[in-house]
Amino acid sequence: MAHAETQAQGPWTEKPNATTSEHNAANDTNVAIDNEHNMTLRQSFRFWWKAVVFSFVISLCVIMEGYDTSLMNNFFPFPAFKNRFGDELDSDGGKLVSARWQTIILNGTQVGCIIGLIINGYISEWLGYKKTMVTTMLFMVAAIFIPFFSTSLEMFLVGGIIQGLPWGIFQTLSISYAADLCPTHLRAYMTSWVNMCWVIGGLLSTGILRGLFNIQTEWGYRIPFALQWIWPIPIIVATLLCPESPWWLIRQGRIAEAKGAIQKLITPQPDVEFDLDAHVEMMVITNKFEKEMSSGTNYWHLFQGSDLRRTEVSAMAFITQAFCGVPFMGYGIQFMTNAGLDPSNSFNLGVVQSSIGLIGCIIAWYTMARFGRRTLYLTGLTAIVVVLTVVGCLGLAPASNKGASWAVGALIIIMLFAFQLTLGPICYCIAAEIPSTRLRIKTVALSRASYNTAVFVNNAIMPLMVGKNDWNWGAKGGFLWAGVAFFFLVWTWFRLPESRGLTYSELDLLFEHGAKAREFSREKAEMFKPALADVALQHQKQAGLEHVETNI
Repeated sequence: MAHAETQAQGPWTEKPNATTSEHNAANDTNVAIDNEHNMTLRQSFRFWWKAVVFSFVISLCVIMEGYDTSLMNNFFPFPAFKNRFGDELDSDGGKLVSARWQTIILNGTQVGCIIGLIINGYISEWLGYKKTMVTTMLFMVAAIFIPFFSTSLEMFLVGGIIQGLPWGIFQTLSISYAADLCPTHLRAYMTSWVNMCWVIGGLLSTGILRGLFNIQTEWGYRIPFALQWIWPIPIIVATLLCPESPWWLIRQGRIAEAKGAIQKLITPQPDVEFDLDAHVEMMVITNKFEKEMSSGTNYWHLFQGSDLRRTEVSAMAFITQAFCGVPFMGYGIQFMTNAGLDPSNSFNLGVVQSSIGLIGCIIAWYTMARFGRRTLYLTGLTAIVVVLTVVGCLGLAPASNKGASWAVGALIIIMLFAFQLTLGPICYCIAAEIPSTRLRIKTVALSRASYNTAVFVNNAIMPLMVGKNDWNWGAKGGFLWAGVAFFFLVWTWFRLPESRGLTYSELDLLFEHGAKAREFSREKAEMFKPALADVALQHQKQAGLEHVETNI
């Protein structure tokens, strides 16, 4: 440890009575970075377990968002919904919601989400995470009334757009909050937990719809909407108990409050080295370093200097998730239905499919602790390219070959498992870790908005691709998506850096000095640490400190 007084107080220390002359910003920053690296995963969980709990609580809003968005997707084939709002007749004389209206409603929802994402880039930075969450939850309570009392597809469209606003905010806020609270070793778990929440939400909605499948009245689709009112109140209460993001408080210049927030997140342990003052000093120096490197807090700063590269990586991580074959994953059940699967069992299979995805997310917690983000992305994309190519080949079989349709459906479920084991959860880690701390909220917002924009393309292409009255490519569409996924595989190899095990200060150094994607490592960051020491030295001079000692 850097201070004799610190050593006398034990492994976990705080120096409430320290004078400014006792501080050495450069040394404190070095101590904080080393302490964060030296903690084992188990020690990190024990020391920061409250940060894990608070991140868990805030991320519950994503379960609600996943539940809500899954309802919109699954309502179109739902009997009670089709019978009430169907605007076309199928070949058997039954009602169905036309592809045109499906596309309009789904894309309308995406418009609302994109607007909510962009707005959140300003609101969260202005109000803070807690106030933004509470305000958005109250707005969500009011928004649910629209679909619940809808009497036409037009009203569902309006409801989808308005509900999309808070959904967009939830998508950004939960990821950024988890990245702000958790230390290096826990970031991947809690940012990827956001993806798992989304999967859980989808699983809940599918299961509830299956349970209500035989209800033919309007309550068959109204009950799932009414259940949305269960979520907001407990989430609001839990949010009020959470501390504000210490990184946000640092950016606001509220250093003492940031220190208090960190104290609420930690549990001192006899075997864990931690210097609270050094940790806060490291955050202050990181913020100042990003200021020195012209990292502002507005959207246009995302496209300046090293932040442009960070924006590219974060956005492409999300766009890859949208275009890597995900559009096909929602059609596995449809292929099996075409092969003779009973429609009622389609929802059973939907529950199984969501459960398999959840299992993949859980296993991913094990793999991401042992393999890098880059490795998992490359592995997942390679597996998806292979599966999609095989699916395309099976699509060449004649329509009378029911076995080929069953095989396609099974392969799509396997691809879903591979996706949730790699790209699905890791995408959230990358998008949250890569941005600078000052631009994280807006970078995640823009990146997620890029994903939602990509979904527009999916919503427009996939109904045509598999529609029997349109292109009717069927499984042959696998060839197209295999080619698209291969493009992203090439991008990943050349452009995706490895962020596993790197603190935010080290990531700042690597990006600012233009390290190549395959060279991102702690050893490489060590070479650039004098630049961080220079900022610490300037900070000391500005604070009127004496006895400068630079040892980074």
